[in-house]
Formats: sequence, structure tokens, C-alpha cells
Amino acid sequence: MGGFMEDHHEPTRAADAIAVALIAGIRGEEIAVDEPLPTERELCERFGASRPTVREALAQMQMRGYAIAGAGKRPRAARPSLTNVLRGAGGHIREILGDAESGAHLEQMRQFIETGAVREAATRAGNIQIAMIQSALERNFEAIGTPDFPATDIAFHRALVSIVGNPVILTLHDMFVSDMLNHRPSVDDRTAYDRIAYGEHLAIYQAILDGDSIKATDVMGKHLERSYRSRLRAPKSVSGGPNQDQ
Repeated sequence: MGGFMEDHHEPTRAADAIAVALIAGIRGEEIAVDEPLPTERELCERFGASRPTVREALAQMQMRGYAIAGAGKRPRAARPSLTNVLRGAGGHIREILGDAESGAHLEQMRQFIETGAVREAATRAGNIQIAMIQSALERNFEAIGTPDFPATDIAFHRALVSIVGNPVILTLHDMFVSDMLNHRPSVDDRTAYDRIAYGEHLAIYQAILDGDSIKATDVMGKHLERSYRSRLRAPKSVSGGPNQDQ
């Protein structure tokens, strides 16, 4: 691939050209899938581009599913897949939206995904799927008051979502919901807090077992609302005001 001099007035177009050239190399099998891409320095020299432009090109490749970035490692060549594309877009979604707004939008997405999932579960879950949910619930109970509780919480919700059988929905759940559930609020009595969450999970499971889709969605909605509110930080008090921390 030949080099070119970067037009500093059009860095985005330069990044596009670098991304297109590298993607062509992957498609043409000049760059093998899972092979580390050239270093940023090598790409800068090859294309006569600045480091920020090269990074933008690599970000484009990741978003399009042609690169996988690992923590502290060089990006590797990849072929687009549903999971790669969605995961690549996830970070950009968080950047486009502010932290608070992002959390609210993602929580709304979670509401749609999980209330829909429990409705489907209560309507058409088979014995094998019910057993899978029950196993996840039992592990959740055993982890109450331990550091393992968040992981079993995530696993219970994932078991519900998997019943829908939609890889797009499940991937979105893995990307965003797992991240949110990992941010547990600081509470004085962790065991008591975990018992509340488990009790709501148990009520959801019972509604699914009874085939009551209305109750299942209602309990899930209330559970998600409580969980979201518990993760919100209270606004800081105005200095000198009546609610100022003592």
C-alpha cells in the first residue's frame, strides 16, 4: 500500500483513506484475521499521517468490526461480526451522550429489553429454559452478602434475556446492562440489600413459573426502577444550605 501526504485541513478524510486501505488489506487477506495491525508509528510513516489521524482510522475500523482492541495491546485484524460491531459502537455511544444522559438512555433500553424478555418467558418458556432460570436464581441466593453477588445478578438477568433467542438483544444486554449492574451502590448493610434484590428476582421467577406475563412485567419494571434509583448519586447540597452535609 502506497503512502500519501496528509491534508491537515481534512484529517477525517485522511483517516477514512487509511481505514479503507487497511480494510482492503484484511479483505484481500494481505492482513490475516487475528494478526496484530501495524503500530501507530509504522502507520504514520506509511501513510504520511499524524498520530491522531491514525488513531481515528483505527477507531473507525473497530467500529466497523475490522479491528479488535485489547487493553494495552495493539489492535488485531478482524472480520465484521454482530458482536464486534456493536461492541465497537458502545464506547462511541457513551462519548456522544453525557454520563447522566447516557445512563438514563441505557436504563430505558434495559427496561424495554428485560420487560419484554420476562413477558416472553412467562408466555412461552419451556422446561429447559425454566430450569436454566431456576439454576441462575439458586446461584444468586447462595451468593447473598458475598462479592460474587453482582456476577450472579447479571447471570440471572442474562438467563431471562436469552429466552428471546435474539443475538442482537443479548449482545446489547451484555454490553450495557452488565456494565450498569457492576456499579453497585455503596450501602451500610450489603447482605440486606442483596436480599431485597434476590426477593425481587424470586418474585419474577414465580410469575414466569405461573405463566402470568402481566405480573412478571410489573414486578420486573418495579425491580429495575428500584435498582436504577439506588445507583443514582444524590445531588450535592448547596454550600451553607439546610441540607449541607455535617
